[in-house]
Order: sequence, then C-alpha cells, then structure tokens
Amino acid sequence: MIGVLLISNRGEIARRIARTANAMGIKSVAVYAEGDSDSPFVKEADRAVPLAGRTAAETYLNADAILAAAVSAGADAVHPGYGFLSERADFARSVIEAGLTWVGPPPDVIDAMGDKLAAKRIMAAAGVPVLRSWEISGDALPDDDGLPMPLLVKAAAGGGGKGMRVVEAVADLPEAVAAARREARAAFGDDTVFLERYLTSARHIEIQILADDHGGFLHCFERECSIQRRHQKIIEESPSPAIDNEQREHIGAAALAAAKAVGYRNAGTVEFVLEPSGDFWFLEVNTRLQVEHPVTEAVTGLDLVREQILVAQGHPLSVTQAELGVRGHAIEARLYAEDPVAGFLPATGTLVDWCPAVDPAVRWDSGVEAGSVVGVEFDPMLAKVISHAPTRVEAALRLALALERSRIRGVTTNRDFLVATLHHPEFIAGHTTTDFIARTHVSLERSPSNEEVRVAAIGAALSAQEDTRREAPVLRSLPTGWRNSVMPPEKMTYHRGADEVEVLYRSQRDGTFEVSVGDWHGSVLLLDSRDGWIDFESVWTGELPGPVASETDRAPRRPSPPQRSRHRVHVLQHDHRVWVQGPDGDVALTARPRFPEAGTEADVAGGLVAPMPGKVVSVEVATGDAVAEGQLLMIVEAMKMEHRVTAPHAGVVVEVKSRAGDQVSGGELLVVIDS
Repeated sequence: MIGVLLISNRGEIARRIARTANAMGIKSVAVYAEGDSDSPFVKEADRAVPLAGRTAAETYLNADAILAAAVSAGADAVHPGYGFLSERADFARSVIEAGLTWVGPPPDVIDAMGDKLAAKRIMAAAGVPVLRSWEISGDALPDDDGLPMPLLVKAAAGGGGKGMRVVEAVADLPEAVAAARREARAAFGDDTVFLERYLTSARHIEIQILADDHGGFLHCFERECSIQRRHQKIIEESPSPAIDNEQREHIGAAALAAAKAVGYRNAGTVEFVLEPSGDFWFLEVNTRLQVEHPVTEAVTGLDLVREQILVAQGHPLSVTQAELGVRGHAIEARLYAEDPVAGFLPATGTLVDWCPAVDPAVRWDSGVEAGSVVGVEFDPMLAKVISHAPTRVEAALRLALALERSRIRGVTTNRDFLVATLHHPEFIAGHTTTDFIARTHVSLERSPSNEEVRVAAIGAALSAQEDTRREAPVLRSLPTGWRNSVMPPEKMTYHRGADEVEVLYRSQRDGTFEVSVGDWHGSVLLLDSRDGWIDFESVWTGELPGPVASETDRAPRRPSPPQRSRHRVHVLQHDHRVWVQGPDGDVALTARPRFPEAGTEADVAGGLVAPMPGKVVSVEVATGDAVAEGQLLMIVEAMKMEHRVTAPHAGVVVEVKSRAGDQVSGGELLVVIDS
C-alpha cells in the first residue's frame, strides 16, 4: 500500500498527480529546484524537499538527490510524471532497489522501448507495421542513392521534438545530422540518431494502453496529435476525426500486440503515423504518462493516474475493455510562453496576471499563478486546457472561447494562435494533418479591428483617469477628469507595434467625456470601474472635444438606442505596458510616458540580437567576412533546442560580439552586419 508518494517532477504534472494521490488518501511529496521554490506545486504538497541547484541536470535529472529526498521525506513510492527521469530505466531500478514502489512500467520494458531503433526491431518481429529506417554508424551516412526524400533525422532516445530535423535534400543531411546529435546529447545524454521516412500530410495517431500484473491488457482508444510545431504537439483530441470504428479496432489491436510483445505493465502510449491511404506505421512506445492524457480521461471517464497507482500497488485495472467506451469529444490545447511570429521561440518573463476563464467550463491543468516567473531552465508550458463536449465542433468552440476569455498577461504566449487554429475551417472540418500550420497558413497572431483598438484605447484612458482620481490626496469624490474651468483636451498616447493611437478627451460637467480617437469623435459615459473592469457607453457625434457643457446641462446625455454602444473591458497596466481585454481577447498597448527618460540608447544599425537567453554553441563568421542573405552566423542553444541566427540581408560582418561558449541574455547584441 502506498501512503506517501514522492513526485519527481514539477509544474502542472506534479499538481495533477498530487490531486489524484490526495483523492486516494495518499500524501504527496514535492521536490523542487531553487527557481521553483514559490511555485504552486511546491506550496500545495504535503511536504516539499529542496534540490540544490537551478538547472535540470542539478535537480530533476539528479537521481541520487531525488532518491535521498524520498528517503528523508518517508516516501514509499515515486511517480516520475513525464519527461526528466520518467523514461530512465536506471532510475526506475534505483527506486526499486531502494525498497520503494515505482509507479511506472518495469525497468526492462523502459530499456527495450527507450531505444527507438531497438523498439522498431521488436515491433517488426511482433508483426506491427513499421516505417523503413536507416541507422547511422559514426560519421558514415547511408548511401545517397538509396535514400528517398524527404527524411526525418531522429534521436534514438527521448522525445518532445528534440533531436529531430526534416531533410528535403541529400546535401543538407550532414548538417542536419550534426545538429540533431548536438540537441539529442544536450537533452538526453545520448547522441545516437537515425533516419526515417518522413511522411507529409499524415496524421499522428497514438493509442493509450494499460496493463496490470493479473493479465489485464486494454487500450483506451486513440488520440490524434497531428497539429505540431517543431515536431512537438500543441493540440490533441480524442477521438480522431479520421478514424472509423473498424480502423480503431485494427490500430488498437496493433497497440496491444506491441504491449504484449514486451510484457508491458502500467500506463503507456503506442504512437503511429497514419497515411491518407489508411495505412498506419509504428513510431515508438512512450513508457510513461503522456502530456495529453487528459483528453482520454475526458472521453472514457477514467483517471489514468489512479490506474497507474492501482497497478503499482499490485491491484488489477478497475475496468475491462468491454466496459470502456467513448463519450463525446475532447480537445486539449497546450498554452506555451512562446512567440509564434518569431518561429515559436520560447518566451520568458513574469506573469503579471493569470486568471483562467470560469465560463465556459473547461479543465485547466496549470503549473503557474500570477507572479510566476517563466525562465530558460525548463519547458515553457504554462498550462494544458481541455474541453469536453457532445460534439467535436462544440468542444473546439468551447475551448477557443475559454482561451479568449482568460487573462494571461506579462509573457508572450501562443494563445491567439491556438484560438485561430480552433476556429480555422480546416480544423473544424477535421483536416488535421502534421503539415497543418504550413498548409493552412493559420494566423500566428491576432489582428484586432480598428474598432477593437479604439475601444481598448478609450478603456485604457478611462482606467488611467480613475487611477489618478483614486490616488489623488484631496477631492477624490469629484467625478473623474472633472475641472472647474475650461481646459484644453487631455491626451494619452499608446503604441501598438509600429502604430500610434492617440486619445484626446475632455471631461464635461454632465459626467461624460468628449473623446477623439483617430477619425472617431464622440461622447463617452463611464458607468462603472472596479477590480480592473471598465464599463462605459460610447456615442458617435462627429464632434471634436469642444467647450465645457453649460451649468444647465448636468444630466447625462441619453442618445437614441441605435447610436449608443456599451463596452466592458478589463484593463491592467504594468509599468508602461497596458492590456485591455474585450470579448475577442486582449489588445496589448504601450503607454507613452508623459515624461520620457532621457538618454535611451538607440538600437545598433545592422545589429542582430539573441532571440532569447541561452548559450552560444558555435560562431560561423568572423569580422570582415562577406555574407549572403540567409547565411548561418551563429547557433544559440536555449531550453535544449538550437536556434539559428542567420543574416537578414547580404553584407559584411562589422563586429562579432560573442564567442562559442558565451552565455547571452535575450536581446543581447551578437553580431553587426553592414549592408
């Protein structure tokens, strides 16, 4: 019996495992790196043990430190979650040898499936269809004549999209192999890579499996995870819109054959790629809980973590294959701190506001809260958001609306991209293939309408006025913006990207404001202001802010209903950044300070900066070199992913500011090119 469970992970998955443990009457123990000391998963655990260090290698990948924490905390079991040590057979053996219960598959199964090449051989012998692949020995590449294009260079260990490169031409193969090896070595400590056929316009289908020590084997149907960036899933769903009942039975049987071939126990996932022809091919077995497991839980009603813990304690599975069915449709979106416009580069910063939508009701598996710092040490996923509805379209629209209504400020995220994807006609139609992003050209960012920007600017100006009134040392009871004499209109200036939005406004004695924003001129009445929410009515008049209303005109203006628009926005200002949330999401503005700081250094002409904090892996140019547009200048490694810094135009390298091995900050100048 498990009484105290140590969770050797962090963030949302640590919280999620602890919830089920608590529901089963099991106490939870968290371990944490120095930078995670204030994280929700640490504060919510029954006990938390610090790990010395800030990096993954020093903490969540430090098996000895985690085992010592388990012993000191009195834990009798370890759950690894996903990532980190979850697929390290040596760690599983160490846990078992220490007399603790390992919540996961047997170590020998992890070993057998941890090497993707070995796994493919086992599956082929068991009759599971596998894609053709080519092994790479040392620096020798396979014969060019026998290689079909495109190919995928793939790490033999690990997952999460790391150590993978798509190659379209044979000439690009050596560089792709070298880059994949570096990335695999940094992420998994193993630089073994191989080549595999790369299928375009295919679907990524995976089967959730469960097995116990009493002969129980079952699959929990499929998940489709085709929408990916950098070979990493971002939207997952169950069931797949491309699978019918007959095909579901065939793929499910293949997954169970794979599980039985290796003597699987506990929870795992068998991944396949599905071609338009209907043919499917084995990719790999993930010997752990998957990030996207909640969609399976939603449609089956199972708690997969509970099943894992039951099996680890020697109990049989709580259900049989005949008792399982699919109810409705579930979709999960991974909310990341990243910039889709910049090639989905990870973003860093502090979450100044975190308020998930309450309505519509969706499941939020998050690892953050307001004030959480997103750094470069770990994966930048903020939350998984899961909707469940009777139909696929309802699930997609519910999830999109929940994302739109949520307040997520302070860090650049992929929220708007996720919403655009969920609304895209190709997604709604179920045409979700692995080339979805490139094929559909889905919007990477939201472009608010002119009216949205106008309403946001007015809301921001009203909020600023209310803040000024509340902070006034005297006469706080006077209406916001009130003056006892005729004054010129006040002005607030905001920037949205390269665009400037200017708000001219003047308070009237009847409680309204005369407002001008661009070519819109009208009257605005503030109705309510509390907890960041600004309620106001606006009326188009066509008149620029003019004289103050007469003493006899004290009653608020009440134009006819067709002319009046009512707005409710939430405004948050942090330093000079202003976020205004309306019904379609946030509009981000930058307020121009009334007294700008002097001496701000201008950008260096021709300068290229680090896309994010990281380490310079290689420098490919020197001062005085002539470079062509698109030529590789440097490689910067961040979050165990390599980012290429290339020349935006032809020119001559004037200055190289960094050397290989240097740690650089986001925005730090790397190289200067004179065109």
